[in-house]
Amino acid sequence: MKAIVKCEQNAGSIKLMDIPEPFPGKGQVKIKVMAAGVCGTDLLIWKGIHKTNLPLVLGHEVSGIVAEVGEGVDKVKVGDRVTTETTLATCETCNYCLNKEYNLCSNRKGIGTQVNGGFAEYVITRQESIHILPENVDYISAALTEPLACGVHAVMEKSRVKENDLVVVFGPGAIGLLTAQVAKAAGAKVIVVGISKDKRRLELAEKLGVDFAVNSQETDLESLVMDLSKGYGADVVFECAGAQKAISQGLEILRKKGQFVQMGLLEDPFAVFNTDYIVHRELEIIGSRSQKPSSWPKALKLISEKKVNTRKLVTKILPLEEWENAFESSLNGEEVKIVLYAGQKPE
Repeated sequence: MKAIVKCEQNAGSIKLMDIPEPFPGKGQVKIKVMAAGVCGTDLLIWKGIHKTNLPLVLGHEVSGIVAEVGEGVDKVKVGDRVTTETTLATCETCNYCLNKEYNLCSNRKGIGTQVNGGFAEYVITRQESIHILPENVDYISAALTEPLACGVHAVMEKSRVKENDLVVVFGPGAIGLLTAQVAKAAGAKVIVVGISKDKRRLELAEKLGVDFAVNSQETDLESLVMDLSKGYGADVVFECAGAQKAISQGLEILRKKGQFVQMGLLEDPFAVFNTDYIVHRELEIIGSRSQKPSSWPKALKLISEKKVNTRKLVTKILPLEEWENAFESSLNGEEVKIVLYAGQKPE
């Protein structure tokens, strides 16, 4: 089968290859991939920044059709339309696994990062990770369930966003735009913040229904926040940009006892910021890593009920053969989200 494979740890070293078609083991499910989203993690692996097991088929934002099931699989059947969590295996014994917080298991193996993923004709996952798609959710929309689940985890499971809160989301990439939509669905007033190069993404944020889409290089963000909050500051800030300046700005505009949720990954993780803000305002600093099983049904429900639109984030759909175009366009910020497919183009 065709697959996009990372061959060596150094920058580049990715090839479109023919590799043996996989087969499901006990408790596993084989999915015919219909759509797979390109993520920032894929780009970090491409650049050689994110080290992983090699050789490796990339891709972890997947939707498709069940093609085959392994021994003991009884909750899904061939022909089911599905998406999958990224977890293929965990230790199953640590406190995090026992609480189904697989995102925190030190021995977790994820598709597209530690084991072969979805930039291929077929991918193997485990039955526990499978979610049946609602009838009104198409494959392209469903391929973004994973990044949406990350937003759900941050907004609905880690923070306390509630109706009428003022929420600021830094970074109008896919994760930021999805997080903003989840916050809007919770009833918050939402500001999405970008910079001049994010013009297209900020325009999309407005189309998705956020209250304000702000270019921080042209607009006084602090004045806007203080005006909207009657001088108190934002209730919750989500940092999705992975940028030092966004962290500093985010802490500056938080109200006393506000929540700062770090989602973005910095290339240089040793960020510098004013800790006096944390002490004197009694701020809560929260890390939100990926997603967990409880995030997925909530994410699919938001898509199905049209409270979140994942399809509008997809600005280009390309065959696997054009993976290099997809990666370069994603890295340069030319597109919001690119979806790859093998075989027939999904509708």
